[in-house]
Amino acid sequence: MSTTDIKPKTKVKLLVEMILRLADDRLIHGHRLSEWTGHGPELEEDLALANMALDMIGHAAALYGYAAGIEGKEDEDYYAYFRDDIDFKNVAMVELPKGDFAFTMARQFLFSAYSYFLYQKLIETVQDEQFNGMLQKHFKEIKYHLRHSREWILRLGDGTEESHKRIQGAFDEIWMYTGELFDLDEVDQSAIEQGLFVDVTTFKDEWKNLVNEVLEEATLDVPDDDQYMFSGARQGRHTEYLGRLLAEMQFLRRSYPDAEWK
Repeated sequence: MSTTDIKPKTKVKLLVEMILRLADDRLIHGHRLSEWTGHGPELEEDLALANMALDMIGHAAALYGYAAGIEGKEDEDYYAYFRDDIDFKNVAMVELPKGDFAFTMARQFLFSAYSYFLYQKLIETVQDEQFNGMLQKHFKEIKYHLRHSREWILRLGDGTEESHKRIQGAFDEIWMYTGELFDLDEVDQSAIEQGLFVDVTTFKDEWKNLVNEVLEEATLDVPDDDQYMFSGARQGRHTEYLGRLLAEMQFLRRSYPDAEWK
């Protein structure tokens, strides 16, 4: 079924909502990765982080463009620059400050593993040719992100005493934000029923098994799932950090809304 076949207004809204959830995750995560440009621990890794940031922001731009076509907007800039923090649909994990290199790699690994299984399911589910093609292209880059971050988890976890301490601390700190990746709200349920999205809980065990396997190989302890889990960012209840990030990212575009590149 192509997007042109989706006539009921509620279906269009649902589809756009789910696309924005994908896109917002990637835009905000890409922005955080971009903050490492020029500050990586070594030149090769500086370039790798910058390239991953470009991948994520490119994924977001393509998804925003797809949503803009569905909604009849002129371009995708509206979604990135002219929405307030309460309107963003990203999970809280991606908006947290970049922290040290260990924190960045822990977050990259957890999010890339989630994206890996999510995109696999979406590619199997999505019937629209344009959307599916986009997902397949992005999936190739997600596999690289997962492989790259996994290698760093192993190096840091089974490295020096200091690197082990830092990467363990990073996982302990970020773990409370992992539960939200698999939360289902009414929007999710409706989109799943309409065949517009996938049930993320169906691959939670696969995600957890992969994470456990890598952490154990890296001689790291898997944090406790019974701790408090943050939730609500998909519904606009973000951390204080997103507003600051958007203020920086959106300032120039909002100050000169009619500006054009010459």
